[in-house]
Amino acid sequence: MAQRIAIIGAGIGGLTAAALLAARGHHVTVLEKEAHAGGKARQCRVRDVDIDAGPTVFTLRSVFDDIFHACGAELDDHVQVRRAEIIARHAWSPEERLDLFADPARSEEAIGDFAGSAAAAGYRSFRREAARIYDILDRPLLRAGKVSWPLPLMWRIGLWRVGALAAIRPYESLWKVLGEHFADPRLRQLYARYATYCGSDPFRTPATLMLIAHVEAKGVWLIEGGMSALSEALQQLGERCGATFRFGSAVRRIVCLSGRARGVELASGEWIAADAVISNADPAALAAGRFGKDAARAVGSVKPRNRSFSALLWTVHAKTAGFPLARHNVFFSPDYAREFTDIRGGSPPADPSVYVCAQDREASEPVEPGTRERLQIIVNAPANGDTHTYSAKEKERCTKAMRRSLARCGLELEAPLPHELLTPSDFETFLPSTGGAIYGRASHGWAASFLRQGTRTRIPGIYCTGGSTHPGAGVPMAALSGQLAAHMVSQDLASMHQSSRVAMAGGMSTPSARTGATG
Repeated sequence: MAQRIAIIGAGIGGLTAAALLAARGHHVTVLEKEAHAGGKARQCRVRDVDIDAGPTVFTLRSVFDDIFHACGAELDDHVQVRRAEIIARHAWSPEERLDLFADPARSEEAIGDFAGSAAAAGYRSFRREAARIYDILDRPLLRAGKVSWPLPLMWRIGLWRVGALAAIRPYESLWKVLGEHFADPRLRQLYARYATYCGSDPFRTPATLMLIAHVEAKGVWLIEGGMSALSEALQQLGERCGATFRFGSAVRRIVCLSGRARGVELASGEWIAADAVISNADPAALAAGRFGKDAARAVGSVKPRNRSFSALLWTVHAKTAGFPLARHNVFFSPDYAREFTDIRGGSPPADPSVYVCAQDREASEPVEPGTRERLQIIVNAPANGDTHTYSAKEKERCTKAMRRSLARCGLELEAPLPHELLTPSDFETFLPSTGGAIYGRASHGWAASFLRQGTRTRIPGIYCTGGSTHPGAGVPMAALSGQLAAHMVSQDLASMHQSSRVAMAGGMSTPSARTGATG
């Protein structure tokens, strides 16, 4: 029987859940406080040019193929996607550059040329171990509901696979285990960087996170129009299936009656009845009471020391010179450990590694020499945006440090630099109660995966989705969380005994979300 489902937030997780639940015949209403879909996958405008200011790396394409297939559609009919030949370009100096390729044989050859035959052998052993970890955890953990302790995970993996839990190496640090594969400190630094994909310190994360490198090696994809185009495609998919989207509709509170979620109240005072409410906000916002005191009991809070990193993020429209940019580029600092010591101390790195997404490179229209191009530039920063506001002087200092790191590797940017800078305090405004932590809880220590918020909460009828919930950060993981939410909501509602609707005095219930269907 069709049920009424309210989804708070139109990020990747909420969009995925909306499309899948609507495709199953439920009446879905998505409530988004912003004027557009996407959540963290948003854009900033610099000199009348829109530049992606959210996630840029698209992996695990098959996750999205499955979502579109489940809704009777094809991903390729909605967005233009093609595989990137270069996964990423890395630099330590103008003379020290290393590309990793979609073809692992080319990557192995490039690593051998860069650091010698022992390094190429280390790459082969690393690839095998990263793939093994991914294969062990893919179905039992990444694509299944959260478990709260190792024993249930072991049951899922299979008790007969007695060595599997040890094989994922949860009790050893990523930095330490990488030393078993790579003697060259540059390669150790390169592969340690994958911990920052989930906003974590490679010196404190478990070696389990090597699986992220395997995910990227399986394929990086380029989307024409960036992640915003993917968000728009998911919105259109949801609308085609019957979901209704209401933008500019902030939710004041989740209404709980008799110990169960019964709907939401908007900032406008309007009530919307629902049999289930899915929150695509960071769980920290729920815990902080951003959706009412009753809903605050649904999840646990995250202490500031357990937050993931925030970021300094520049959106830039400028001329570049001196370095042949690919789509994804990483410029490494000479002292990697110091970067994370600075962040742990509450300051952005004085001498940072820098990620640059050159959004017009490897696009359908090549960048003409001497013309401005769109860049997103990221430096990791502490998630203290709720306690510290960056002054103009600090912003200038951080911009100079970023430019020094790029210049050290041969990349020069136009001066003065046409840009907008987002700081942790800006991310706190966008992601309330997080301090600007972009990735939710940090993946530090062996128990991190068990402590991350799962789909179900302590209050029946309230569910969580998005990159800050299980299975973790990143666009494909947020989509997997949306799949889990759709599955668990459908499962729970189907098992409920029908009860009479609860009347809410002075309120109103929206009509069927399917009345807003398009296509």
